[in-house]
Amino acid sequence: MQFLDQPPRFLFFTGKGGVGKTSIACSSAVRLADAGRKVLLVSTDPASNVGQVFGVAIGNQVTPIEQVPGLQALEIDPQAAAQAYRDRLVGPVRGVLPDAVVKGIEEQLSGACTTEIAAFDEFTALLADDASTAGFDHIVFDTAPTGHTIRLLQLPGAWSGFLETGKGDASCLGPLAGLERHRSQYRAALDALSDPRRTRLVLVARAQGAALRELARTHDELAAAGLHNAFVVVNGLMAAADTAGDPLAAAIHQREQAALQAMPQALRALPQDRLALKAFDLVGVAALRNLLDGASPDPAAPLPAGAQPPREPHPLSALVDGIAADGAGLVMLMGKGGVGKTTMAAAIAVALARRGLDVHLSTSDPAAHLDETLLGALPQLRVSRIDPHAETERYRQHVLETKGAALDAQGRALLEEDLRSPCTEEIAVFQAFSRIIREAGTRFVVMDTAPTGHTLLLLDATGSYHREILRQTGDKGLRATTPLMRLQDPRHTKVLIVTLAETTPVLEAAALQAELRRAGIEPWAWVVNQSLAAAGTSAPLLQRRAAAEQPQIEQVRRLSAARLAVVAQQLAEPVGLQRLAALTEIDHGELPR
Repeated sequence: MQFLDQPPRFLFFTGKGGVGKTSIACSSAVRLADAGRKVLLVSTDPASNVGQVFGVAIGNQVTPIEQVPGLQALEIDPQAAAQAYRDRLVGPVRGVLPDAVVKGIEEQLSGACTTEIAAFDEFTALLADDASTAGFDHIVFDTAPTGHTIRLLQLPGAWSGFLETGKGDASCLGPLAGLERHRSQYRAALDALSDPRRTRLVLVARAQGAALRELARTHDELAAAGLHNAFVVVNGLMAAADTAGDPLAAAIHQREQAALQAMPQALRALPQDRLALKAFDLVGVAALRNLLDGASPDPAAPLPAGAQPPREPHPLSALVDGIAADGAGLVMLMGKGGVGKTTMAAAIAVALARRGLDVHLSTSDPAAHLDETLLGALPQLRVSRIDPHAETERYRQHVLETKGAALDAQGRALLEEDLRSPCTEEIAVFQAFSRIIREAGTRFVVMDTAPTGHTLLLLDATGSYHREILRQTGDKGLRATTPLMRLQDPRHTKVLIVTLAETTPVLEAAALQAELRRAGIEPWAWVVNQSLAAAGTSAPLLQRRAAAEQPQIEQVRRLSAARLAVVAQQLAEPVGLQRLAALTEIDHGELPR
C-alpha cells in the first residue's frame, strides 16, 4: 500500500460518506501496530462507529484495543467535549458570581458554536504534539464525511487568523472566552497540518463518478487550505473475475471501470491504491487485517445456495403514497454517509412532483450536489442547497444592515470583526434550516440531510434555540412555535432513516433513532437501500454479501415499527429523472430525458 509507505506521524482519512474511511483507517492502524508502532486511532466523526468495528466501547477517552498490542483509540464526543469546556469556563465563577449571572453564562455556552469549539479544541491538542500524545509514533484520524471534515481541517487557520486580528463582542463571545489561551496551540496545529513531513491525507473513494468528483473538490479545497501531501485509495472494486456471468455483477464492474477512466485529473496525478470488494462485513480485527492484504483469500464462508429476497416486498412507492396523502409537509432523509440519502430524497421528490404536487428539494449536506443526481428539471420541482458560504454572507449583510445601521464607525468595525468568526457560519446555516422548515407548511419540502453526525449537531442547535425561545417567551406569558416543535409534530414532519443492510450502517441508524427520540422526534419510516438480496444475483461474491443482509434486514424490520421500504441494488446507477422515477414504480414515460 503506497499510502502506508514511510508514513508520517499524522494520517488523515477522508472522503464521501460510505466509501470505507473508517474500515481503511482502522485497518491501517492495525497494520502499523502489528509492525511494532505505538498508534492512537482517533475518530473526529460526531457519529463515530470505530468502537463498533472493534467491538469495544471507546468514547471520549483513550482506550486500549486489547486484541492489537500497541493500538489505542479515542472517539472525540462533541457533547462530552462541550460539557467539559463549559465546566472549565463556568466552574471558577460558581459561588463567586450571582446565580442569575452564572445561568446567563451557561445559556451563552449552550449552543452548537460551543460544541464545535470544544471538539476543535480536543482535535488541535492532538496535533500540537503535547504531552498527552508523546508516547505515540502515529496518530491516525478517521474523519467525518467530506463536508464536515473540510470544515474541521480549515478551522485551525480560521480560528488562528480570527484571534490574530482580535475578536469582537457579539455572536460568539461566550464560547470564545476560552480560546485566547490556546492561541499557540492552534498555530502549532496549523503548522502540523501543512507540513508534509508530519501529515498525510488519504483521500478515500469508491469507483463512482459522484464520489470521485467530490474527492477532487475535496483535494482542491484542502490544498487551498495548505494541505498538499495527499494519496488516493479507491475502495471496494468488483474484479472482472468475480462477475461470473451475472448481469448485476457485470454492470457494477462496467460502471466502476467507466468511473475510473473518467477520474478527474487532479486525482490521477496523486499516488493511488486500489482495494478489492470483500465478501464480508469489515467488523472485527481478523477482517481488518484481511482488508489491506490483496493477495490473501477471503475468510472461508459457505457459499449460499442463493440469496433469498426479503420475506415480502416493501416498495418505496408505498411510502410515497403515505407522504402524498398529507398534501404538504417536511420530509427529512437521515442516516450515515454513503447510504443513498441524496438518491432517496431525489426519488421521493420526483415522485411527488409527478403527482402534480408542489415540491422543494433541498440539502443541508455541504458536500451534496443534487443537480448531479437529477440531471433534469420538472415544472413542480424546485431545487436548492443550503450553501454555508452563501448563507453566511447573507447573514452578515443582514446583521450589518440592521444591528449595524445605528453604530458609529468604531462600533461597526467591531461588529464586522465579530461576524468574521467561524461561529457565524453555524448561526447562518441554522437560520437557513429554520426557513426551510417553515416553508413546509404550504408545500412539500424534501430535505436531504448531511451525514448523521453533522445532522445531530444541527438538531442540537435547533434544541438550543428552542430552549432559549421558551425561556424568553415564558417570562412574558407568550407562546411561540419553534423549529424543534415543528420537527416533533408528526403532522408537519416525516423523518425517514436510510441505511444499508450491513452491520455498521444499521447500528448507526439505530443510534440515530435513539437520539431523535431523545429529542422528541419519532422517525416515520426506514429505507434499506441498495439491497443485493432484493436484487437477486448469481455471482458468488455478491451472493455471500446478499446472504449477510438477511439478519440486518430483520433487525431493521424490528426497529422500523410499521413502515419499511427495501430498495434493490440497481443495474444502472440511479441518476437522472427516468431512473429516479423507476425507484418508486411510477410511469415515467413523459419524463424529460
